[in-house]
Amino acid sequence: MADKIGINNLDSEGLKYNFATGAASSVLSGEDGIIKEQDRLLPIANVGRIMKQILPPNAKISKEAKETMQECVSEFISFVTGEASDKCHKEKRKTVNGDDVCWALATLGFDNYAEQLKRYLHRYREQEGERVSQNRAIERSDSSLATRPF
Repeated sequence: MADKIGINNLDSEGLKYNFATGAASSVLSGEDGIIKEQDRLLPIANVGRIMKQILPPNAKISKEAKETMQECVSEFISFVTGEASDKCHKEKRKTVNGDDVCWALATLGFDNYAEQLKRYLHRYREQEGERVSQNRAIERSDSSLATRPF
């Protein structure tokens, strides 16, 4: 296992690690064990759709611009996820959660994004809690109706 930049290697846990991108993956694609480009990058159609949302309706986006953005956002996600994963590994946890991603963003100097994501995560968790409470209330009322004689 050589650790040269740009060389894909297995770490001590058998995870595929790409030193060029800083990405670890337990899913190996391709016969030689190298991660295929379509598995490493976000779908270009999704990237183009997101880009188009911010542009005026008549604006066009070149294929080159979409591909460049595709590489950048995929690399950014790998970069942040790798940092969050390192934190989890040090804490002997296997699951990266939203708080870990917020921490990684802040650690990497993306404080503005970290704060926005923390607010979003808080709202999401509140709504999830409300949804679960509503579902439980519905289940209780359904079960009480089922046990009543008609």
